[in-house]
Amino acid sequence: MRMVKDWRKWIGLGVAVGVVLAAGPAICRAAGVPESKVKDLILSTTTSTVDSGLLDVLIPEFEKKTGFRVKTIAVGTGQALAMGEKGEADVLLTHAQSAEKKLVDAGVVTNYQLVMHNDFIVVGPAQDPAGIKGKPSTDAFKAIAARESTFISRGDDSGTHKKELSIWSAAEVKPAGAKWYQESGQGMGATLLMASEKQGYTLTDRATYLAQKKNLKLDILSEGDKSLLNIYHVMQVNPEKFDKVNAEGGKAFVEFMVAPETQKMIGEFGKEKFGQSLFFPDAGKKM
Repeated sequence: MRMVKDWRKWIGLGVAVGVVLAAGPAICRAAGVPESKVKDLILSTTTSTVDSGLLDVLIPEFEKKTGFRVKTIAVGTGQALAMGEKGEADVLLTHAQSAEKKLVDAGVVTNYQLVMHNDFIVVGPAQDPAGIKGKPSTDAFKAIAARESTFISRGDDSGTHKKELSIWSAAEVKPAGAKWYQESGQGMGATLLMASEKQGYTLTDRATYLAQKKNLKLDILSEGDKSLLNIYHVMQVNPEKFDKVNAEGGKAFVEFMVAPETQKMIGEFGKEKFGQSLFFPDAGKKM
């Protein structure tokens, strides 16, 4: 009888060890295991870096070079930055400079680095009912409001949404609550599909539009404004404020994103498929 009990005891111990090993990084992080032992890395980023396909190219290369496993959480930039403020991510890749600067000044993030840029564009149906083709973005938004043409906003506090609201402000238009102004509450890819289905206008980053273009019935109608520049930064969540943050992994990801080899990959991304770069590398520059 005692041998049976001992046998069961060892089986139970083996099962417990197996559960711990399977849980792996999550348990280590919760238990406060030193960052150097934690191999998972939480990246909070904007949907455009995912919808464009850029991270599908970069992350496997990062994982191969460093051994870290990246868990990507793609949300609006506002949500991504909020995750950083709560210590719920290790590293951020976003595109809303004024909002990012608040986190830098507060010491929530560190190692703040310029990575790349592309631009925003206004897209809409080919028949262009509001007649915005070729107009600057502010005039285009005024025309959309005047004609009460359908406009699809992300409405999610993302970097794109923040840029859209700044254009409405410059146009001295308050669209909230108007029947023609609709919020998707979703990422850029889903918002573009909604605009296409409803044959409405929307503001998008160029990379996501080009990556999704084959599924859309939308044309580029307003582009080229200096104010439409779309700038991306990468930053670590400060481990001095959040002791569970994977400091080693966050630092490695920032260094990877600004490394010459990665910057070259960013500059080449999209050329073969779309005939043009979807992002332009900017590490080391001042913008």
